[in-house]
Amino acid sequence: GPLYIGDYAKVEGGVEIREHTVLGSNVVVKRGAFLHKAVIHDNVYIGPQTNLRGCVIGKNTDVMRAARIEEGAVIGDECLIEEESLVAGDVRIYPFKTIEAGAVVNTSVIWESRGQKYLFGPRGVSGILNVEITPELAVRLAGAYATTLKKGATVTTARDHSRGARALKRAVISALQTSAINVRDLENVPMPVARQETARGSAGGIMIRTTPGVPDSVDIMFFDQSGADLSQAAQRKLDRVFSRQEYRRAFPGEIGELTFPARPFDSYSGSLLKALDITGVPEANLKVVVDAAHGNAALLLPSILGRLGIDALTVNSGLDDARPTETADERHEGLVRLGELVASSRAAFGVRFDPVGERMSLVDERGRIIDDHRALLVLLDCVAAERGGGMIALPVTTTRIAEQVAAYHGVQVQWTTTSPDDLARAAQSDETIFGGDGRGGFVIPEFSTVFDGTAAFVRLIGLVARTQLTLSQIDARIPRAHVRRRDVPTPWAAKGMVMRRVVEAAGEREIDTTDGVRVVETDGRWALVLPDPAEAVTHVWAEGPDDAAADELLDEWGTVVEHAGD
Repeated sequence: GPLYIGDYAKVEGGVEIREHTVLGSNVVVKRGAFLHKAVIHDNVYIGPQTNLRGCVIGKNTDVMRAARIEEGAVIGDECLIEEESLVAGDVRIYPFKTIEAGAVVNTSVIWESRGQKYLFGPRGVSGILNVEITPELAVRLAGAYATTLKKGATVTTARDHSRGARALKRAVISALQTSAINVRDLENVPMPVARQETARGSAGGIMIRTTPGVPDSVDIMFFDQSGADLSQAAQRKLDRVFSRQEYRRAFPGEIGELTFPARPFDSYSGSLLKALDITGVPEANLKVVVDAAHGNAALLLPSILGRLGIDALTVNSGLDDARPTETADERHEGLVRLGELVASSRAAFGVRFDPVGERMSLVDERGRIIDDHRALLVLLDCVAAERGGGMIALPVTTTRIAEQVAAYHGVQVQWTTTSPDDLARAAQSDETIFGGDGRGGFVIPEFSTVFDGTAAFVRLIGLVARTQLTLSQIDARIPRAHVRRRDVPTPWAAKGMVMRRVVEAAGEREIDTTDGVRVVETDGRWALVLPDPAEAVTHVWAEGPDDAAADELLDEWGTVVEHAGD
């Protein structure tokens, strides 16, 4: 049957558009969407895996991932239909309304309007470029952040190598300067460098990067004066200024200055090599394969590798602004290729950084990929064996094998929430010798209290050189862990009920509420139920003596979560 596609509309591969569908000008339809007899007005964004049947969508409306709009529904102009929400047939959504993620709407929304949601998620302020995160929003955010600081203060700005981050950073710098804030612009640098430079006398920092694994989204991250993420209190203060639009404007004579610090990479590498123990590295004659993943970590590596005295083969060092991040499949393919290079070159191990140098993944000398959870245990074992005491900071989602390994070496574990802020606070203690999140993020307290892939790499080089053990030998002496995870869709309104039902279902069993609710069985098995702070899902983790026991526990508590709202 017939269909109409307007001027400058963009339809990605994998989209199914059936007869009698109309797409207006500048409409964007993402991969996996399904449209049948839908009328889409101008400037509408249709997210991936959406399903639109026989509906009308007004202009300037955003329909986010996996949303479903049934036949006969009409969505007004400038609405926001958030992820995994359902609008039933014949429902009317009046203009300027927001439907929350995971919501099921069976009646028309006429007068109701949800207020401005909390700005900050787990990665700062995040959203789809030019849909949720626009230059106008970036200006307002930077203006609100500047208003929370004193006039004449200095803010450090940085970005990754993507075109979107470059454009948004220019908007951010203009807003800061016109709010009487001086700006030190680092341009394109790895995130650890941005954090360290922020800590060198700035009142705060802003880093703009592509959202990991989501090429069309960006994160605007705000740092405090120490280079760490803003505290919850500081986030609420910025959110309050932003929502009230109480922005400060500078008089002409107060416009901030813009400077460009000289040689930030040399400064970072010098501080890093001075802080970490690299004794024994030159004598070990190590050969390492380093994969920069086409990210800005490649800009930093030459100043590090040249001073370590190792034989390093660096690959994928060219920046590609069309590939600012990588999907999970692309990352796995890159690790497979890295493993082949390590095995063929007979290197000691291989390391692959993420595009902003914040996280790293490992491949052992055989070319075998060490998954991120095992990599955490490998580094934990090496650090604990060398130090023989102290504290290790880990999130509650980590396998309890970590506790056994630490105890064997006389080291204690401090359990934290899954928030990087909490891990950073724990790392500030003088007793903390190591930290990690099991997702490629490592904290090396001798140098920094935040995730730093380069610092973890240099620390590992020193440990391997001094222990004279291969990564496969270290891995082999650590017991196998059996941790499973499942994500259960949960409407926002039901999250409180979920936690109450979990506590009730736990009965007399031991409960840990460090983050979410962790239920501990008498035989040591455990399950953790944790609502996501930014999405309409609840995460469930379970650990047992084998995969079958962990799956059984996961099924039990997954069922509790699914039926909590019944």
